[in-house]
Amino acid sequence: MPEVDHISFVPCLEKMQPITLEEMDSVKLMNRIDSKYVLSEATLQRMLTAAADAGYRVLCTGSSRISPYDSVYFDTDGLTMFYLHHNRRLVRQKVRTRSYVNSGDTFLEIKRKNNHGRTNKKRMGIPSGCLTDFSSVPEACAYLEKHSWFRAAELSPSARTAFSRITLVNPALTERLTIDTQLHFENFRNGARVSLQDAVIVELKQDGRAASQMKGILLELRVKPLRVSKYCMAITLTDPVAKTGRFKVKVRAIEKIIGKKLNSI
Repeated sequence: MPEVDHISFVPCLEKMQPITLEEMDSVKLMNRIDSKYVLSEATLQRMLTAAADAGYRVLCTGSSRISPYDSVYFDTDGLTMFYLHHNRRLVRQKVRTRSYVNSGDTFLEIKRKNNHGRTNKKRMGIPSGCLTDFSSVPEACAYLEKHSWFRAAELSPSARTAFSRITLVNPALTERLTIDTQLHFENFRNGARVSLQDAVIVELKQDGRAASQMKGILLELRVKPLRVSKYCMAITLTDPVAKTGRFKVKVRAIEKIIGKKLNSI
């Protein structure tokens, strides 16, 4: 697959005041509303310029304003968690490990969605060498059994998602924005790899009681909400056997946004 020429967002980010992880974690969005968007890197550059002008701050870890992430999603042999999402089950779960590459911190994470659309995430630290197999850690296996429907013995690595993340916070500290760029997917079961090229996934978490500056910026840029799951996109684009019909519609939508074909199987 040919390498994509990516836009550098460093000049835009350097115009923003930094915010530390400690400051950001002190912001509690008790009445939270989540929205997802997909845009091209060219549109993101315009969005970041507008965000800088509006006083948004950027999360800075050490000296870095862009952080690489490496995640591994686990599933059953029959892709139970993938199909719960594909089949529109309101109550569903996903199990993954995630490495924050700059720090080396690695976690087992269990994401649970209820029938009101709310997502709850539980996580515990694990050794960095257990990113693709946490079954040798008894505490992690017990944690999984406590907080999910699954046991470690019935799960195996399904897909890897790697990306670079930018995190913004508005001046009033009433919304956070995660911006995932340079997304790459790998299917552990057949070895297939694919990238989302210059597509960017943005997730806005806002206090539902406050007006959103970012929604106004996105509206001006004519960016509409589009809910996508990185895990489900990874399976859709790399597994020719899986039933992926509903998600292929989202693949077409992403292709329209970036003006390019994705190398789906």
